[in-house]
Amino acid sequence: MSPKYLITPLLAFLFFGCADKENVNRTMDSHDLPNIVWLVAEDQSPEWFPMYGDSTISLPNLESLAADGVVFTNAVAPVPVCAPARSSIITGMYPTTLGTHNMRTHKPWAPINEPLLDSLPSYSPVVPEGVKMFPEYLRKIGYYTANGPKEDYNFEKTDAAWDESSGERHWRKRKEGQPFFTVFNFAVCHESQIWNRGKDSLFVDPNALNVPPYFPDTDVVRHDLAVNYSNLKRLDNQAGKILGQLKEDGLYENTIIFFYGDHGGPFPRHKRALYDTGVKVPLIIKFPKNKNAGSYDDRLISFIDYAPTLLSLAGIEPPKVMQGVAQFGMYEVGKQPKYTFHTSDRFDEIYDRLRAVRSKRYKYIKSYNTELSHALPVSYREQMPMMQALRKLYNEGALNEQQAAWLHSTKPEEELYDLQNDPYELDNLAGNPDLQDTLIFYRNILDEWIKDSKDLGGIPERELIAKWLPDGKAKRLPPLEVAMNDYVVQLISPQPDATIVWKLPQDSIWKVYVKPLSKDLNFEAKAERIGYLDSEILRME
Repeated sequence: MSPKYLITPLLAFLFFGCADKENVNRTMDSHDLPNIVWLVAEDQSPEWFPMYGDSTISLPNLESLAADGVVFTNAVAPVPVCAPARSSIITGMYPTTLGTHNMRTHKPWAPINEPLLDSLPSYSPVVPEGVKMFPEYLRKIGYYTANGPKEDYNFEKTDAAWDESSGERHWRKRKEGQPFFTVFNFAVCHESQIWNRGKDSLFVDPNALNVPPYFPDTDVVRHDLAVNYSNLKRLDNQAGKILGQLKEDGLYENTIIFFYGDHGGPFPRHKRALYDTGVKVPLIIKFPKNKNAGSYDDRLISFIDYAPTLLSLAGIEPPKVMQGVAQFGMYEVGKQPKYTFHTSDRFDEIYDRLRAVRSKRYKYIKSYNTELSHALPVSYREQMPMMQALRKLYNEGALNEQQAAWLHSTKPEEELYDLQNDPYELDNLAGNPDLQDTLIFYRNILDEWIKDSKDLGGIPERELIAKWLPDGKAKRLPPLEVAMNDYVVQLISPQPDATIVWKLPQDSIWKVYVKPLSKDLNFEAKAERIGYLDSEILRME
Protein backbone atom coordinates (compact mmCIF):
# COMPACT_ATOMS: atom_id res chain seq x y z
CA MET A 1 0.00 0.00 0.00
CA SER A 2 1.38 3.44 -0.91
CA PRO A 3 -0.20 6.88 -0.76
CA LYS A 4 -0.02 9.42 -3.54
CA TYR A 5 0.61 12.02 -0.88
CA LEU A 6 2.94 12.39 2.10
CA ILE A 7 3.31 9.59 4.68
CA THR A 8 5.48 10.37 7.69
CA PRO A 9 7.46 7.68 9.53
CA LEU A 10 5.50 5.50 11.92
CA LEU A 11 4.39 7.75 14.75
CA ALA A 12 3.32 5.51 17.59
CA PHE A 13 1.31 2.34 17.98
CA LEU A 14 -0.29 3.68 21.13
CA PHE A 15 -2.81 5.46 18.91
CA PHE A 16 -4.26 2.21 17.65
CA GLY A 17 -5.99 1.35 20.87
CA CYS A 18 -8.36 4.31 20.76
CA ALA A 19 -11.24 5.00 18.40
CA ASP A 20 -10.30 8.63 17.87
CA LYS A 21 -8.32 11.36 19.56
CA GLU A 22 -11.47 13.33 20.41
CA ASN A 23 -13.78 10.77 21.93
CA VAL A 24 -17.45 11.67 22.14
CA ASN A 25 -18.66 11.31 25.72
CA ARG A 26 -21.81 9.32 25.10
CA THR A 27 -24.00 7.37 27.48
CA MET A 28 -27.00 6.17 25.45
CA ASP A 29 -27.30 2.86 23.63
CA SER A 30 -27.70 3.19 19.86
CA HIS A 31 -31.25 1.82 19.95
CA ASP A 32 -32.23 4.59 22.41
CA LEU A 33 -31.02 7.45 20.21
CA PRO A 34 -33.94 9.77 19.41
CA ASN A 35 -34.80 10.96 15.92
CA ILE A 36 -34.80 14.75 15.69
CA VAL A 37 -36.37 17.09 13.12
CA TRP A 38 -36.00 20.87 12.92
CA LEU A 39 -38.56 22.98 11.08
CA VAL A 40 -37.07 26.44 10.59
CA ALA A 41 -39.12 29.47 9.55
CA GLU A 42 -37.22 32.45 8.23
CA ASP A 43 -37.85 35.95 9.60
CA GLN A 44 -40.78 35.44 11.97
CA SER A 45 -41.83 36.79 15.36
CA PRO A 46 -44.13 34.96 17.79
CA GLU A 47 -46.75 37.71 17.77
CA TRP A 48 -48.43 36.47 14.54
CA PHE A 49 -48.91 32.83 15.56
CA PRO A 50 -52.12 31.43 17.08
CA MET A 51 -50.26 29.55 19.83
CA TYR A 52 -49.02 32.96 21.04
CA GLY A 53 -52.51 34.45 21.13
CA ASP A 54 -53.06 35.91 17.63
CA SER A 55 -56.34 34.78 16.09
CA THR A 56 -55.89 36.59 12.75
CA ILE A 57 -55.18 33.42 10.78
CA SER A 58 -55.45 29.71 11.49
CA LEU A 59 -52.29 27.62 11.11
CA PRO A 60 -53.67 24.14 11.74
CA ASN A 61 -50.47 22.13 11.31
CA LEU A 62 -48.37 24.28 13.63
CA GLU A 63 -51.26 24.60 16.07
CA SER A 64 -51.49 20.80 16.18
CA LEU A 65 -47.74 20.58 16.79
CA ALA A 66 -48.11 23.10 19.63
CA ALA A 67 -50.92 21.01 21.12
CA ASP A 68 -48.58 18.00 21.12
CA GLY A 69 -45.55 19.93 22.32
CA VAL A 70 -44.29 22.71 24.57
CA VAL A 71 -44.53 26.37 23.53
CA PHE A 72 -41.69 28.60 24.72
CA THR A 73 -42.47 32.23 25.43
CA ASN A 74 -38.93 33.53 26.00
CA ALA A 75 -36.97 32.01 23.11
CA VAL A 76 -34.54 34.45 21.52
CA ALA A 77 -31.88 34.86 18.84
CA PRO A 78 -28.56 36.43 19.85
CA VAL A 79 -28.52 38.44 16.58
CA PRO A 80 -31.58 39.74 14.69
CA VAL A 81 -30.38 38.69 11.24
CA CYS A 82 -29.92 35.29 9.63
CA ALA A 83 -26.28 34.41 8.90
CA PRO A 84 -24.80 35.48 12.28
CA ALA A 85 -27.77 33.88 14.05
CA ARG A 86 -27.24 30.62 12.18
CA SER A 87 -23.58 30.57 13.16
CA SER A 88 -24.68 30.51 16.80
CA ILE A 89 -27.22 27.76 16.21
CA ILE A 90 -24.76 25.43 14.50
CA THR A 91 -21.94 25.94 17.05
CA GLY A 92 -23.54 26.81 20.40
CA MET A 93 -21.45 30.01 20.45
CA TYR A 94 -21.99 33.76 20.34
CA PRO A 95 -21.24 35.25 16.91
CA THR A 96 -19.17 37.98 18.57
CA THR A 97 -16.92 35.29 20.05
CA LEU A 98 -16.71 33.36 16.78
CA GLY A 99 -16.05 36.42 14.61
CA THR A 100 -19.26 35.79 12.64
CA HIS A 101 -21.06 38.85 13.99
CA ASN A 102 -21.04 40.88 10.75
CA MET A 103 -23.71 40.29 8.13
CA ARG A 104 -22.30 38.75 6.08
CA THR A 105 -18.73 37.43 6.22
CA HIS A 106 -18.81 34.23 4.16
CA LYS A 107 -20.83 34.64 0.99
CA PRO A 108 -21.87 31.17 -0.22
CA TRP A 109 -22.05 32.36 -3.83
CA ALA A 110 -18.45 33.67 -3.83
CA PRO A 111 -15.26 31.55 -3.69
CA ILE A 112 -13.40 31.83 -0.41
CA ASN A 113 -10.66 34.51 -0.50
CA GLU A 114 -11.98 36.02 -3.73
CA PRO A 115 -12.15 39.84 -3.47
CA LEU A 116 -15.54 41.25 -4.36
CA LEU A 117 -15.96 44.53 -6.21
CA ASP A 118 -15.92 47.52 -3.83
CA SER A 119 -16.50 45.22 -0.89
CA LEU A 120 -14.90 42.89 1.61
CA PRO A 121 -13.73 39.45 0.53
CA SER A 122 -15.75 36.38 1.24
CA TYR A 123 -14.00 34.86 4.23
CA SER A 124 -14.41 32.37 7.05
CA PRO A 125 -13.40 33.70 10.49
CA VAL A 126 -10.87 31.56 12.34
CA VAL A 127 -13.06 30.45 15.21
CA PRO A 128 -11.74 29.69 18.72
CA GLU A 129 -10.03 26.39 19.40
CA GLY A 130 -12.34 23.39 19.52
CA VAL A 131 -15.37 24.98 17.84
CA LYS A 132 -17.14 22.63 15.44
CA MET A 133 -20.48 22.32 13.68
CA PHE A 134 -22.42 20.23 16.19
CA PRO A 135 -23.94 17.66 13.76
CA GLU A 136 -20.40 16.27 13.49
CA TYR A 137 -20.80 14.84 17.00
CA LEU A 138 -24.05 13.16 15.98
CA ARG A 139 -22.46 11.56 12.93
CA LYS A 140 -19.69 10.17 15.12
CA ILE A 141 -22.20 8.06 17.04
CA GLY A 142 -24.09 6.87 13.98
CA TYR A 143 -26.67 9.54 13.15
CA TYR A 144 -27.74 10.35 9.61
CA THR A 145 -27.67 14.14 9.41
CA ALA A 146 -29.34 16.09 6.62
CA ASN A 147 -29.97 19.79 6.08
CA GLY A 148 -31.47 22.01 3.47
CA PRO A 149 -31.84 23.89 1.44
CA LYS A 150 -30.25 26.80 3.36
CA GLU A 151 -26.85 26.82 5.05
CA ASP A 152 -25.58 30.42 5.42
CA TYR A 153 -23.52 29.96 8.60
CA ASN A 154 -21.30 33.01 7.99
CA PHE A 155 -18.39 30.62 7.54
CA GLU A 156 -17.59 27.88 5.05
CA LYS A 157 -19.23 24.65 6.22
CA THR A 158 -17.20 21.59 7.07
CA ASP A 159 -17.80 18.27 5.31
CA ALA A 160 -18.04 16.51 8.68
CA ALA A 161 -21.40 18.11 9.50
CA TRP A 162 -23.88 16.66 7.03
CA ASP A 163 -24.51 13.43 5.18
CA GLU A 164 -26.47 15.64 2.83
CA SER A 165 -27.13 19.37 2.63
CA SER A 166 -29.45 20.23 -0.25
CA GLY A 167 -33.02 20.83 -1.19
CA GLU A 168 -33.46 17.07 -1.60
CA ARG A 169 -32.46 16.15 1.96
CA HIS A 170 -34.70 13.71 3.81
CA TRP A 171 -34.52 11.17 6.62
CA ARG A 172 -35.84 8.58 4.17
CA LYS A 173 -32.36 8.44 2.61
CA ARG A 174 -30.77 7.00 5.75
CA LYS A 175 -29.89 3.36 6.30
CA GLU A 176 -32.63 1.18 7.75
CA GLY A 177 -32.96 1.75 11.48
CA GLN A 178 -30.37 4.57 11.52
CA PRO A 179 -31.22 7.48 13.85
CA PHE A 180 -31.52 10.81 12.06
CA PHE A 181 -31.32 14.56 12.52
CA THR A 182 -32.93 16.45 9.65
CA VAL A 183 -33.36 20.21 9.15
CA PHE A 184 -36.05 21.65 6.88
CA ASN A 185 -35.71 25.37 6.20
CA PHE A 186 -38.69 27.35 4.88
CA ALA A 187 -37.96 30.56 2.93
CA VAL A 188 -41.56 31.28 1.98
CA CYS A 189 -41.86 33.70 4.92
CA HIS A 190 -38.51 35.49 4.38
CA GLU A 191 -38.31 39.29 4.34
CA SER A 192 -37.91 39.32 0.55
CA GLN A 193 -41.28 37.58 0.15
CA ILE A 194 -43.06 40.70 1.42
CA TRP A 195 -42.31 42.44 -1.88
CA ASN A 196 -41.85 39.35 -4.09
CA ARG A 197 -45.31 38.08 -3.15
CA GLY A 198 -46.89 41.49 -2.80
CA LYS A 199 -49.32 40.81 -5.65
CA ASP A 200 -50.10 37.19 -4.74
CA SER A 201 -53.39 36.05 -3.23
CA LEU A 202 -54.05 37.15 0.34
CA PHE A 203 -55.50 34.70 2.86
CA VAL A 204 -56.52 37.43 5.31
CA ASP A 205 -58.43 40.67 4.92
CA PRO A 206 -55.98 43.57 5.42
CA ASN A 207 -58.78 45.54 7.09
CA ALA A 208 -59.42 42.79 9.64
CA LEU A 209 -55.99 42.55 11.24
CA ASN A 210 -54.41 44.47 14.11
CA VAL A 211 -51.64 47.01 13.45
CA PRO A 212 -49.04 47.20 16.24
CA PRO A 213 -48.64 50.66 17.80
CA TYR A 214 -45.11 51.21 16.43
CA PHE A 215 -46.53 51.20 12.86
CA PRO A 216 -48.95 53.74 11.39
CA ASP A 217 -52.35 52.40 10.43
CA THR A 218 -52.19 52.81 6.64
CA ASP A 219 -53.19 50.74 3.63
CA VAL A 220 -49.55 49.98 2.77
CA VAL A 221 -48.77 48.76 6.28
CA ARG A 222 -51.94 46.67 6.42
CA HIS A 223 -51.21 45.13 3.04
CA ASP A 224 -47.65 44.12 3.95
CA LEU A 225 -48.86 42.66 7.25
CA ALA A 226 -51.49 40.70 5.31
CA VAL A 227 -48.81 39.40 2.92
CA ASN A 228 -46.85 38.09 5.90
CA TYR A 229 -49.90 36.38 7.39
CA SER A 230 -50.52 34.80 3.99
CA ASN A 231 -46.93 33.61 3.84
CA LEU A 232 -47.41 32.04 7.26
CA LYS A 233 -50.30 30.06 5.80
CA ARG A 234 -47.97 28.88 3.03
CA LEU A 235 -45.37 28.01 5.69
CA ASP A 236 -47.95 26.00 7.63
CA ASN A 237 -48.83 24.00 4.53
CA GLN A 238 -45.15 23.20 3.88
CA ALA A 239 -44.46 22.26 7.51
CA GLY A 240 -47.62 20.15 7.51
CA LYS A 241 -46.26 18.09 4.63
CA ILE A 242 -43.17 17.15 6.69
CA LEU A 243 -45.24 16.37 9.77
CA GLY A 244 -47.50 14.22 7.63
CA GLN A 245 -44.52 12.26 6.29
CA LEU A 246 -43.34 11.58 9.84
CA LYS A 247 -46.77 10.20 10.65
CA GLU A 248 -46.85 8.12 7.45
CA ASP A 249 -43.53 6.56 8.45
CA GLY A 250 -44.73 5.84 11.99
CA LEU A 251 -42.08 8.18 13.40
CA TYR A 252 -44.05 11.16 14.66
CA GLU A 253 -44.79 10.07 18.22
CA ASN A 254 -41.19 9.36 19.20
CA THR A 255 -39.42 12.05 17.15
CA ILE A 256 -38.23 15.23 18.85
CA ILE A 257 -39.48 18.11 16.70
CA PHE A 258 -38.32 21.72 16.96
CA PHE A 259 -40.21 24.48 15.17
CA TYR A 260 -38.58 27.89 15.44
CA GLY A 261 -37.90 31.16 13.64
CA ASP A 262 -34.33 32.06 12.72
CA HIS A 263 -34.81 35.57 14.25
CA GLY A 264 -37.59 38.15 14.50
CA GLY A 265 -40.01 39.30 11.84
CA PRO A 266 -39.36 40.56 8.31
CA PHE A 267 -40.44 44.15 8.86
CA PRO A 268 -38.71 47.40 9.79
CA ARG A 269 -38.03 47.54 13.55
CA HIS A 270 -38.13 43.73 13.52
CA LYS A 271 -35.29 42.19 11.52
CA ARG A 272 -31.93 43.84 12.39
CA ALA A 273 -33.34 45.43 15.59
CA LEU A 274 -32.47 44.45 19.17
CA TYR A 275 -36.03 45.00 20.32
CA ASP A 276 -38.02 41.84 21.03
CA THR A 277 -39.61 42.23 17.59
CA GLY A 278 -36.14 41.43 16.21
CA VAL A 279 -34.74 38.88 18.66
CA LYS A 280 -37.74 37.05 20.09
CA VAL A 281 -38.71 33.94 18.12
CA PRO A 282 -41.44 31.31 18.12
CA LEU A 283 -40.26 27.99 19.50
CA ILE A 284 -42.19 24.76 19.88
CA ILE A 285 -40.54 21.52 20.99
CA LYS A 286 -42.46 18.27 20.72
CA PHE A 287 -40.84 15.64 22.89
CA PRO A 288 -41.15 11.85 22.55
CA LYS A 289 -44.58 10.54 23.42
CA ASN A 290 -45.77 14.16 23.49
CA LYS A 291 -44.37 14.76 26.96
CA ASN A 292 -45.87 17.89 28.59
CA ALA A 293 -48.15 18.32 25.58
CA GLY A 294 -49.97 21.64 25.35
CA SER A 295 -47.91 23.35 28.04
CA TYR A 296 -46.11 26.70 28.03
CA ASP A 297 -42.59 27.34 29.31
CA ASP A 298 -41.26 30.83 30.09
CA ARG A 299 -37.59 29.89 30.59
CA LEU A 300 -34.97 31.98 28.78
CA ILE A 301 -33.61 29.92 25.91
CA SER A 302 -31.20 31.31 23.33
CA PHE A 303 -29.90 29.91 20.05
CA ILE A 304 -26.58 29.19 21.76
CA ASP A 305 -28.50 26.61 23.84
CA TYR A 306 -29.84 24.65 20.86
CA ALA A 307 -26.63 22.76 20.04
CA PRO A 308 -25.80 21.64 23.60
CA THR A 309 -29.46 20.80 24.21
CA LEU A 310 -29.71 18.64 21.11
CA LEU A 311 -26.47 16.84 21.93
CA SER A 312 -27.73 16.27 25.47
CA LEU A 313 -30.97 14.80 24.12
CA ALA A 314 -28.83 12.38 22.10
CA GLY A 315 -26.84 11.41 25.21
CA ILE A 316 -23.71 13.35 24.22
CA GLU A 317 -22.00 15.60 26.75
CA PRO A 318 -21.77 19.09 25.23
CA PRO A 319 -18.18 20.24 24.57
CA LYS A 320 -16.85 22.67 27.15
CA VAL A 321 -16.13 25.29 24.47
CA MET A 322 -19.87 25.79 23.86
CA GLN A 323 -21.20 28.95 25.53
CA GLY A 324 -24.77 27.70 25.63
CA VAL A 325 -26.16 25.14 28.05
CA ALA A 326 -28.23 21.98 27.73
CA GLN A 327 -31.79 22.91 28.65
CA PHE A 328 -33.06 19.31 28.35
CA GLY A 329 -31.72 15.80 28.11
CA MET A 330 -29.10 13.78 29.94
CA TYR A 331 -26.85 16.78 30.59
CA GLU A 332 -29.54 19.30 31.45
CA VAL A 333 -28.16 22.07 33.66
CA GLY A 334 -29.55 22.45 37.12
CA LYS A 335 -29.69 26.23 36.94
CA GLN A 336 -31.29 27.91 33.97
CA PRO A 337 -29.85 31.15 32.52
CA LYS A 338 -31.11 34.42 34.01
CA TYR A 339 -30.05 36.60 31.08
CA THR A 340 -29.67 36.44 27.33
CA PHE A 341 -27.28 38.62 25.33
CA HIS A 342 -27.79 40.19 21.94
CA THR A 343 -25.58 41.93 19.40
CA SER A 344 -25.84 44.03 16.28
CA ASP A 345 -22.92 44.97 14.03
CA ARG A 346 -22.48 45.40 10.28
CA PHE A 347 -25.62 44.83 8.22
CA ASP A 348 -24.63 44.42 4.59
CA GLU A 349 -22.95 47.69 3.61
CA ILE A 350 -23.51 49.65 6.85
CA TYR A 351 -21.55 49.46 10.10
CA ASP A 352 -23.14 50.04 13.49
CA ARG A 353 -22.64 48.43 16.88
CA LEU A 354 -25.20 47.79 19.61
CA ARG A 355 -25.25 45.35 22.52
CA ALA A 356 -28.11 44.24 24.75
CA VAL A 357 -28.85 42.13 27.79
CA ARG A 358 -32.33 40.75 28.45
CA SER A 359 -34.01 39.15 31.44
CA LYS A 360 -37.64 38.12 31.70
CA ARG A 361 -38.42 41.59 33.09
CA TYR A 362 -35.96 44.11 31.62
CA LYS A 363 -33.91 44.79 28.51
CA TYR A 364 -30.89 47.12 28.41
CA ILE A 365 -29.51 48.29 25.04
CA LYS A 366 -26.19 50.07 24.56
CA SER A 367 -25.41 52.01 21.36
CA TYR A 368 -21.78 52.70 20.42
CA ASN A 369 -22.67 55.19 17.67
CA THR A 370 -25.53 57.46 18.60
CA GLU A 371 -25.11 59.52 15.42
CA LEU A 372 -26.61 56.71 13.38
CA SER A 373 -30.33 56.06 13.14
CA HIS A 374 -31.86 52.81 14.32
CA ALA A 375 -33.41 52.77 10.83
CA LEU A 376 -30.19 52.10 8.94
CA PRO A 377 -30.66 52.65 5.19
CA VAL A 378 -29.89 49.04 4.29
CA SER A 379 -30.53 48.90 0.55
CA TYR A 380 -32.02 45.39 0.73
CA ARG A 381 -34.73 46.49 3.15
CA GLU A 382 -35.47 49.69 1.24
CA GLN A 383 -37.21 47.55 -1.41
CA MET A 384 -40.10 46.89 0.97
CA PRO A 385 -43.23 49.01 0.38
CA MET A 386 -43.72 49.45 4.13
CA MET A 387 -40.16 50.75 4.54
CA GLN A 388 -40.64 53.24 1.73
CA ALA A 389 -43.96 54.36 3.22
CA LEU A 390 -42.45 54.83 6.69
CA ARG A 391 -39.68 57.03 5.30
CA LYS A 392 -42.21 59.15 3.41
CA LEU A 393 -44.53 59.57 6.39
CA TYR A 394 -41.60 60.40 8.69
CA ASN A 395 -40.34 63.09 6.34
CA GLU A 396 -43.86 64.54 6.19
CA GLY A 397 -44.12 64.60 9.99
CA ALA A 398 -47.13 62.31 9.82
CA LEU A 399 -46.00 59.78 12.45
CA ASN A 400 -46.63 60.00 16.17
CA GLU A 401 -43.64 59.84 18.53
CA GLN A 402 -43.90 56.09 19.13
CA GLN A 403 -43.91 55.45 15.39
CA ALA A 404 -41.21 58.04 14.62
CA ALA A 405 -38.70 57.10 17.35
CA TRP A 406 -37.11 54.26 15.38
CA LEU A 407 -36.66 56.52 12.34
CA HIS A 408 -34.97 59.47 14.08
CA SER A 409 -31.57 60.38 12.64
CA THR A 410 -29.88 59.68 15.99
CA LYS A 411 -30.48 57.19 18.78
CA PRO A 412 -29.94 57.17 22.55
CA GLU A 413 -26.73 55.78 24.03
CA GLU A 414 -28.68 53.70 26.52
CA GLU A 415 -32.18 52.23 26.47
CA LEU A 416 -33.95 50.42 29.28
CA TYR A 417 -37.33 48.76 28.88
CA ASP A 418 -39.76 47.08 31.25
CA LEU A 419 -40.79 44.10 29.14
CA GLN A 420 -43.59 43.18 31.51
CA ASN A 421 -45.38 46.50 31.29
CA ASP A 422 -44.07 47.66 27.91
CA PRO A 423 -43.69 44.58 25.66
CA TYR A 424 -43.28 46.68 22.51
CA GLU A 425 -40.39 48.65 24.10
CA LEU A 426 -41.83 52.08 23.39
CA ASP A 427 -41.01 53.83 26.69
CA ASN A 428 -37.27 54.23 27.26
CA LEU A 429 -36.73 54.26 31.04
CA ALA A 430 -32.97 54.94 30.97
CA GLY A 431 -33.52 58.47 32.23
CA ASN A 432 -36.04 57.53 34.93
CA PRO A 433 -34.50 58.51 38.29
CA ASP A 434 -36.37 55.70 40.07
CA LEU A 435 -34.65 53.07 37.91
CA GLN A 436 -31.02 54.21 38.00
CA ASP A 437 -29.99 51.23 40.13
CA THR A 438 -31.62 48.92 37.59
CA LEU A 439 -29.89 50.72 34.75
CA ILE A 440 -26.47 50.41 36.39
CA PHE A 441 -27.09 46.77 37.28
CA TYR A 442 -27.83 45.77 33.68
CA ARG A 443 -25.07 48.00 32.31
CA ASN A 444 -22.56 46.16 34.51
CA ILE A 445 -23.89 42.74 33.51
CA LEU A 446 -23.49 43.64 29.85
CA ASP A 447 -19.98 45.03 30.35
CA GLU A 448 -18.93 41.83 32.14
CA TRP A 449 -20.34 39.68 29.37
CA ILE A 450 -18.52 41.68 26.70
CA LYS A 451 -15.22 40.99 28.51
CA ASP A 452 -15.94 37.38 29.45
CA SER A 453 -17.17 36.40 25.99
CA LYS A 454 -14.21 38.07 24.26
CA ASP A 455 -16.52 40.20 22.13
CA LEU A 456 -14.73 40.99 18.85
CA GLY A 457 -17.16 43.72 17.85
CA GLY A 458 -14.88 46.52 19.04
CA ILE A 459 -12.14 45.48 16.58
CA PRO A 460 -12.48 46.86 13.03
CA GLU A 461 -13.45 44.11 10.62
CA ARG A 462 -10.49 44.69 8.31
CA GLU A 463 -8.12 44.20 11.26
CA LEU A 464 -9.80 40.88 12.01
CA ILE A 465 -9.52 39.86 8.37
CA ALA A 466 -5.82 40.78 8.31
CA LYS A 467 -5.30 38.54 11.34
CA TRP A 468 -7.29 35.62 9.96
CA LEU A 469 -6.13 35.91 6.34
CA PRO A 470 -2.38 36.65 6.33
CA ASP A 471 -1.37 37.98 2.92
CA GLY A 472 -5.05 38.06 2.06
CA LYS A 473 -5.48 34.29 2.04
CA ALA A 474 -6.77 31.74 4.53
CA LYS A 475 -4.18 29.37 5.97
CA ARG A 476 -4.17 25.79 4.77
CA LEU A 477 -4.13 22.98 7.31
CA PRO A 478 -0.94 20.91 7.33
CA PRO A 479 -0.94 17.49 5.63
CA LEU A 480 -2.26 14.48 7.47
CA GLU A 481 0.28 12.17 9.05
CA VAL A 482 -0.01 8.41 8.93
CA ALA A 483 0.95 5.58 11.23
CA MET A 484 0.27 1.96 10.37
CA ASN A 485 0.84 -1.58 11.45
CA ASP A 486 0.11 -4.84 9.69
CA TYR A 487 -3.65 -4.34 9.94
CA VAL A 488 -4.75 -0.72 10.24
CA VAL A 489 -3.93 2.84 9.27
CA GLN A 490 -4.08 5.61 11.86
CA LEU A 491 -4.58 9.19 10.60
CA ILE A 492 -3.31 12.14 12.62
CA SER A 493 -3.60 15.87 11.98
CA PRO A 494 -0.85 18.14 13.32
CA GLN A 495 -3.65 20.67 13.95
CA PRO A 496 -4.97 19.38 17.32
CA ASP A 497 -8.58 20.51 16.92
CA ALA A 498 -8.97 19.65 13.24
CA THR A 499 -11.53 17.08 12.15
CA ILE A 500 -10.45 14.28 9.84
CA VAL A 501 -12.87 13.08 7.17
CA TRP A 502 -12.47 10.24 4.70
CA LYS A 503 -14.28 8.53 1.85
CA LEU A 504 -13.88 5.89 -0.79
CA PRO A 505 -12.69 7.32 -4.13
CA GLN A 506 -16.03 6.67 -5.81
CA ASP A 507 -18.10 8.24 -2.99
CA SER A 508 -19.29 11.86 -2.84
CA ILE A 509 -20.01 11.99 0.91
CA TRP A 510 -17.19 12.39 3.41
CA LYS A 511 -17.39 10.30 6.57
CA VAL A 512 -16.14 11.46 9.96
CA TYR A 513 -13.00 9.58 10.91
CA VAL A 514 -13.52 7.93 14.31
CA LYS A 515 -11.23 4.89 14.30
CA PRO A 516 -8.28 3.42 12.37
CA LEU A 517 -9.04 2.18 8.86
CA SER A 518 -8.15 -1.17 7.36
CA LYS A 519 -4.75 -1.28 5.72
CA ASP A 520 -6.36 -3.03 2.73
CA LEU A 521 -8.80 -0.18 2.10
CA ASN A 522 -8.34 2.32 -0.73
CA PHE A 523 -9.50 5.71 0.54
CA GLU A 524 -9.06 9.48 0.51
CA ALA A 525 -8.77 11.63 3.62
CA LYS A 526 -8.25 15.24 4.64
CA ALA A 527 -8.32 17.50 7.69
CA GLU A 528 -10.68 20.43 8.05
CA ARG A 529 -11.31 23.23 10.53
CA ILE A 530 -13.54 26.30 10.44
CA GLY A 531 -11.52 29.26 9.16
CA TYR A 532 -8.82 27.19 7.43
CA LEU A 533 -8.52 25.73 3.97
CA ASP A 534 -8.70 21.94 4.03
CA SER A 535 -5.45 20.03 4.04
CA GLU A 536 -4.37 18.51 0.76
CA ILE A 537 -6.18 15.24 0.11
CA LEU A 538 -4.29 12.15 1.19
CA ARG A 539 -4.89 9.21 -1.15
CA MET A 540 -4.14 5.71 0.05
CA GLU A 541 -4.05 2.89 -2.50
